[in-house]
Amino acid sequence: MTSTQDTPREARRPRAPGRGVPLALLTPALIGLAFLLVPLLALVVRAPWSDLPEQLTSSAVWDALRLSLVCATTATALSLVVGVPLAWLLARTDFPGRSLVRALVTLPLVLPPVVGGVALLLALGRNGVVGRWLEEWFGVTLPFTTAGVVLAETFVALPFLVISVEGTLRAADPRFEEAAATLGASRFTAFRRVTLPLIAPGVAAGAVLAWARALGEFGATITFAGNFPGRTQTMPLAVYLALQNDPAAAIALSLVLLAVSVAVLAGLRDRWTRAV
Repeated sequence: MTSTQDTPREARRPRAPGRGVPLALLTPALIGLAFLLVPLLALVVRAPWSDLPEQLTSSAVWDALRLSLVCATTATALSLVVGVPLAWLLARTDFPGRSLVRALVTLPLVLPPVVGGVALLLALGRNGVVGRWLEEWFGVTLPFTTAGVVLAETFVALPFLVISVEGTLRAADPRFEEAAATLGASRFTAFRRVTLPLIAPGVAAGAVLAWARALGEFGATITFAGNFPGRTQTMPLAVYLALQNDPAAAIALSLVLLAVSVAVLAGLRDRWTRAV
């Protein structure tokens, strides 16, 4: 009689599910895929390709694109500086009201961006709760400035980073940190030398999500920072303005924004999936 130890390993593996896809799952999946792809294909099909070089060589387009890239990157950097420690606090420490803090951190995900812009005005505006003191003590005015664009984008992008990093921290084995502590490492050193390399893919994923969200931000930006060309007019705002007067220009700007988003997301995603 052949024992289970003599049985080939392949024979002991669970059988893979059948390759056939149930029609009840395939149909809504294809509908969902079409719902996501058809608008993007329509943008490409209806693009004014003959006039595209002329549309894209204007200084207004390049100013809006440059401002969008700079502000989105700066907002992502700010999100990393404050978001990674915040995610660690939520994942690794237990304190009263942690559930409430987590709910408040994720609130901008469901809050309408325009409401977020109004809240930023009430907090950081010239007559705001904090803004009046910033202007009186330091002469700093944030609304309707490039710094205001960065803050508005950080406000809406930060929760994406925190959620991603917190989930990665909860999945990481805390025993590695405990082992580092037994070897004499401080808690910060253990985080910097042990935990951070372990969660690097999750941090990269959160940073990409935050960057993409910041790049596409519209409501909070136009409410808190306004729409001033060269200073606060990012690509989404330029698209909205062009759509009212020149639809062809709006389509051209949308294509640029789409191409930049796809290129960066695809490239960075390939890096962090290889790291997992």
